[in-house]
Amino acid sequence: MTVVDTLTRRNERFARTGFTPGLWMLPALRSVLLGCVDPRVDPAHVLGVDTGELAVIRNVGGRVTPDAIAEIALLARLTRTLLAEHAPVADLIVMQHTDCGITRLQDPPEQLAGYFHIDPAALPDKHVADPRAAVDADVAALRAVPEIAAAFRVSGIVYAVETGRVDVVTVQPAPTP
Repeated sequence: MTVVDTLTRRNERFARTGFTPGLWMLPALRSVLLGCVDPRVDPAHVLGVDTGELAVIRNVGGRVTPDAIAEIALLARLTRTLLAEHAPVADLIVMQHTDCGITRLQDPPEQLAGYFHIDPAALPDKHVADPRAAVDADVAALRAVPEIAAAFRVSGIVYAVETGRVDVVTVQPAPTP
């Protein structure tokens, strides 16, 4: 039996017992979460999220990259399209975690610099080895994009793979000029 066979069989069970017809494409919790692809940190399990409650974007490290910003901006546009120009502000949560595999990709630095679309000399500013500092930097980066800041209340959490708990990262607003 292959993995595809196993997953197809599981899908049959889901279609019979877990499928919820009629869900709307906008999340019931009016929230988007950017998280890591690490299978230990699936937001549905870690946060007890049911189908239809949360839109989830996953990438390596759960990091804000130019590609992630483009995806989130598209989601903001979709929300406005579906709910008109007066769409309510939704939550955008950045979730990173301890013991992330991204920390093992720092050498050579060009590898991660390319992922972030930055010069290798700027890689320390991404705080790859410190998930709290990384969440802080990524939340600040998202808040700096006007289209995202207008559509989302941006916050961050760190999941500890050692304990199973999340901790809210308090990110200070950027100083106003």
